[in-house]
Parts: sequence; structure tokens; C-alpha cells
Amino acid sequence: MKSRMHARRGRVGLALLGAMALLCGGAARAERLTPERLFADPDLNGPSARGVQLSPDGRVVSYLKAKDGNQNVLDLWAVDVRGGQPYRLVDADAFGAPDKPLSEAEKARRERQRVSQRGVVDYRWGDDGRSLLVPVDGDLFLVDRATRTPRRLTATAADEIDAKLSPHGGWVSFVREQNLYVMPAAGGAAQALTRDGGGTLSWGVAEFIAQEEMDRSSGYWWSPDERRIALARVDESGVDLIERLDLGPQGTTIAPQRYPRAGRPNARVELYVAEVGDGRRTAIDLQAGLAPDAERYLARVAWSRDGRTLYAQRQTRDQRRLDLLACAPDSGACRVLLTETSPHWVELNDDFWPLADGDFLWSSERSGFRHLYRYDRDGRLQRQITDGDWPVSALLGVDERRRQAFFLASKDSPLERQVWRVSYARGGAPQALTQGAGTWSASFAGDGRSFVGTYSDPSTPPRTALYDAAGRRLRWIEENRLDDTHPYAPYRDAHRVPQYGTLAADDGTPLHYALSTPPGFDPQRRYPAIVLVYGGPHVQKVRKEWGPLSDQLLLAAGYIVFKLDNRGSDNRSVAFKTAIDRHLGVVEVRDQMVGVNHLKSLPYVAADRIGYQGWSYGGFMTLRMLTEAGAGIRAGAAGGPPTDFALYDTHYTERYLGTPADNADGYRGTDILPRLPALSGRLLLVHGMADDNVLFANSTRLMEALQERGAPFELMTYPGQRHGIRGNAKQLHLWRTYLDFFARALAPAEAEAGAAPPP
Repeated sequence: MKSRMHARRGRVGLALLGAMALLCGGAARAERLTPERLFADPDLNGPSARGVQLSPDGRVVSYLKAKDGNQNVLDLWAVDVRGGQPYRLVDADAFGAPDKPLSEAEKARRERQRVSQRGVVDYRWGDDGRSLLVPVDGDLFLVDRATRTPRRLTATAADEIDAKLSPHGGWVSFVREQNLYVMPAAGGAAQALTRDGGGTLSWGVAEFIAQEEMDRSSGYWWSPDERRIALARVDESGVDLIERLDLGPQGTTIAPQRYPRAGRPNARVELYVAEVGDGRRTAIDLQAGLAPDAERYLARVAWSRDGRTLYAQRQTRDQRRLDLLACAPDSGACRVLLTETSPHWVELNDDFWPLADGDFLWSSERSGFRHLYRYDRDGRLQRQITDGDWPVSALLGVDERRRQAFFLASKDSPLERQVWRVSYARGGAPQALTQGAGTWSASFAGDGRSFVGTYSDPSTPPRTALYDAAGRRLRWIEENRLDDTHPYAPYRDAHRVPQYGTLAADDGTPLHYALSTPPGFDPQRRYPAIVLVYGGPHVQKVRKEWGPLSDQLLLAAGYIVFKLDNRGSDNRSVAFKTAIDRHLGVVEVRDQMVGVNHLKSLPYVAADRIGYQGWSYGGFMTLRMLTEAGAGIRAGAAGGPPTDFALYDTHYTERYLGTPADNADGYRGTDILPRLPALSGRLLLVHGMADDNVLFANSTRLMEALQERGAPFELMTYPGQRHGIRGNAKQLHLWRTYLDFFARALAPAEAEAGAAPPP
């Protein structure tokens, strides 16, 4: 029965793929995509609006846009909601200094936020909607919306980090050299609210793991009346000092880094409230209800709408408990409003939303899926707002006048994502505000009456428009129509769209995959295949969206491209993602093997020519697959891979493995070195030589072990690059390296017409 089902599926697949090949007959007339063109200007994805925000009054849409001649430099643009042409608010060339070296703190912050461009990479609206605060290359400018005139606020050798406008626009705040400053927005000298920052002590900053693993990039928060600021005090003196070699193009320096490896001490983070007028500080009791020596994280901070309550989310170090604290800013006393617990881990998110009446919205995974709930001011549950066998992705906004909440969710399919609205007063079935078989993101106005939405699907590059609260399009921001004038037009006819399907894991869980075939695909030939993998938490590779055009490079080179989301990946049930709990690289590999065996069963795949490629956790998974007995992977390109999770940071690693003391077997199981005797194919190892996230030591220990075994491998290192390889020139080199490696290791020219797959 099983073999007959496979045979029938193969015949149906051949027929479908043959039909697709006929439909793509124009591909022969299209230009072939090359890495030289992909990593050049203008951007082949077309003009895109990044960092889109609606002004607080809903009258202006602002966004970042790359320069036509340099996609790595961003300007600030705006467009009036009522009509008219977009206009440039800030020209980065006029105010920035492209050659100005950034401070280590700013470089690290941008790395944590995955920002690779220069120019205007961030901006903040004042709550009155009249002005915007714009940092450019470490200095600050205040832009008047009406006159479109930027005014320089700072011109210092040191960088101003994490700059903000106070709620009423009266103050500008920032962190400089580890202390928090405020200055009048109308002009005047900056005053320090803290003065003892330096060395291992910082004020108003998010510590390394808060930025890298907790999605918290700030360490201070204005009160609504702008009289007070809640601010974090971070003491890293107990964190291990790692003298990281920063190998750059101009030479080598020693970069001392406080890096909290799994099981080792974390930074000590405390919370205070400072009076803006005189700088007096009140300590907030984050230990309320815990033992004095209990370890915990400061996860989130927010103010109530009236400014009388400071909310703090406190997570225990084992991450199995999350408390929402309500704190009195005058005394610092805190009480626990509600507690979330899990036998696995409690996820952090930004779904906490205080309402004007003192109630608040909250999300929880207690039902087995992430859903929205409403609580009163004392933490008593009022109602569950959403429910079903699907997860909410994010709470986007609230219309308190109509008592509606807006959220993102993959309600109808894990592969698609829409914007929805629901009554938080009555509950009921959510209403979709968007449509299309693709993926949406959105940003709502403060009053919830309009939103900016960006949509893409496998055939449609990202396009951004303004919509009202019912989902009606009001105007385009960046239509980005894929017509004959689009930068991608010469390659449009060769563009390949994936087929989507599901396979069953060993416990029957459906696993989604995407399979793409090369231009001019002939189902009677056999093609080598490359599996693009991440495989770890918080990432979903298989989605209906405009994918990275580097996929098209592999397709143009003659490879089948395959992706599969194994258990542990994002946007499914709690059970799906927690299947990896306490043993990384085990369930994920079993699921990936389901995908590999499916590929090998396809008559148009050269079963002995399958490769893997991945970065970070995907690099770890590539190494796992290359060393998995029976996998028979021919080649793998592993970028920035953790090779032993005992070397990785506390918050990420302990979430899934616990501590090395509590789960020694789980940690030993993540070490790649004992698996090397089973290495099945050729390895390309890639790493940035200044990586401060997955430290370069992960790769050097692997190099040494391979050399001790006499096992040949290929190596490409990038001086000065951190966990990401940034910039067109470096990306061009990286992808030339990938293509050269796979051409030699998988030999696409050997695909044979009419040949049966090997046994």
C-alpha cells in the first residue's frame, strides 16, 4: 500500500511539474540572474518602504527609503494621508558623515537589530505628531513636520544612543557613554540624569541578551506626563569577560566582551524611576514575592495611561514563569498582577496593552496556542478574546472608541498571514481586514482608525499602502508594481514560484515544505537539490511571501531548492515548538530527514547530489545533517554555526536546554565534534571574524578537530564582519563562494536526461 501511494504521488507530481514547465516556456527568453546583478544597485526587489510609521495624529505616513544609487544608505521620506506626492524629509547625505566611525556600543546595537545600512536607520515621532527625532551617524536632528526642516541637536565625538522624544515633545533623551541624558527639545544644554555610568555599569541601556534574545532594545521609558523616566541600571561586573579577537582588515585588536555563556552569571539589572526635574531616583522592587537571591530577567517595562502605575514583566531565569508586576513609582513597591507558567518555557512578546480605563490586553499560550485576553486593573481575567487552533502573531493596535483590537495571525493557513480585528469587549469571530494568498505586516495609527500594510506573495514583491480600519485602501505608499519598468523586469519571466506541500513527521505531525524547480525545468532530467535550512525557534522558512532573490540564484544555477519547517520552528502550536525542549538538534534532524527522504524519492532529483545551506542555527543544522548517519548529504555550507551550545548565551540556550549542570546530556548532544566520524560530504565553513554573537571560537574548535582527523574542508572567513555578512561587496563574494562550492561539490552539469534515480 505504501509503495503504491508513493508511485501514484510521483506520477501526479511529474504531470504537475511538466505543466509548470510548459507555463514557464518564456523563461528561455529571460535574462539569467547573476550574483553580480543581484548585489548591485538599484535593488532588484524594487523600491520598498521600511520602518513605516503613521504619525500619532494619523495625518502623515513616514518611512525609510534607500537611495536610488545606493541601497545601503537610507533617507527619511513622508507622504500626506490626504494625497500628494511623497517627499524626502531628511537626506542622509546632507547631515551624515558616512566615514565617521561608530562607537562600539552603536555597532553592537545595530548588529543586535540586524541593521546593515547607514544614513537614517531609525527615527521617533513625538506623541503630538508635530516633530520627529532622527539620529544620523551618531548625532541627533529634530525635524519639524510642517516646515520639513531638520535642526541639529548634537555634534559630539561620542554617539548618542537610543534617542527618544518625550511624550509631549518637550524633551529629547539619549544615552551617551553609558549615562542617560535629557535636553530641552527647543534648545539648550543636555543634562545628565546619571553620572556614574562607565566600565561595567550602564544606565538606560538594554544589556546584551535583552537586545539579542529578548527583543528589548531599550533600557528606559518616559512616563506619559514626561515628568519621570523609568530606567534600567545594568551591572556586568559578574559576567565573564571574554577577550574576543576582533580580526579586521586593518589589523587585529583585542575586544573585551562581557558574554554570559550558558550556566554562567548574567548581568545584574535593576529598575529605577528618575525625576526629570532634579534627577532623584526611586528603586523599583523587582524581587517582590521572590527570594532575595532568586535570579530573574527584566523582560518588559510600560507605564499605565495615567502614569500612576509602572508595569514590569519579570521572568525567572529558568524562563518557566513570567510575572506582570504593578509598581508604584513614588515608593517602588510592586505587586504581582498575574503569572504565566509553563513546564517548557514562557515566550516573551509585546502584546501587553494598557487601556485608558485601567484594564489591559494580554496574550498567553495557556490554551496551546497564543491568544488574546482581557484583564481588569487588578489582574482578574475578564474574557478570552480570541481562540482556536491557530496562533496570534502580534497585537498591532487598539481602537478604544469602538473597543476593537487589531492583530496579525495565520488563522486560515500557517503559510499565510493576515490582519484581523476583533471586539475585546464582546469577543466573537475575528474579521479579516486583508486578503490575498500571501503575507502581511502592518503598523496602526495610535487611535486605531487607519493602518499602513505591506503585502507580498511568491509572485508579488512587497507593496505598501495606507488602509482605513475596515481594510479599504486609501492610497499607495510604494506600489512596487512588477511591470516593465521594475528593476527585476529582465528576470521576471524566469522567476520561479515554489510548490507547497506537507509531509508527516514520525509522530504524524504535518510538516510544511516548499519546493522550487529551475527555469526550463524538464521532469525527465535529474537535478541536484539544495536544502535551505534554519530549523531553530522563532523562524519560519516556508511561507507564501516574496522570498529572498538569492533563492533564484540557486535555481538559475540549475538546482532544485527545498525548504522544510521542522518541529521547533515558528507559527504553529505550543506542542509543535516545544518538541525540541531539552534536546536541540534531535527532533529537528528527524524531521529534516523526512524531507531528505522525500527529495530522494522524486524521480527528477539526483538522490546522491543533495546539499544543505544555513546560517547560525541553520549552520548548526547543516553540520548536524552532514554528520547524520544514513543521511548521505553530499555537501553543506555552514555559516556562523554554534558547534557546542555550552558556548552560547544564557537566555537563548537555557530556554531550550536548561543549564549545563541540570542537563549535561542535552548539552553534550549539541556538540558537533563527537559526530565528525560520520561526516558524509564536503564542508564549506563560513564565519565572520569579529562575530560577537556566535563567537568565532565555535568555528576554530571545529577547524582544529577536522584537522586532527585529517578531514579536508573549505573555509571562508570575513575580517571585521560580525554575525551577519553585510554590504553588497561582501554579499557578492559570499554568494560567489557558495555557487563555486556547490558547483564543484554537487556538479549540476551531471544531471542526466531520462536517467532513473540511484538506489
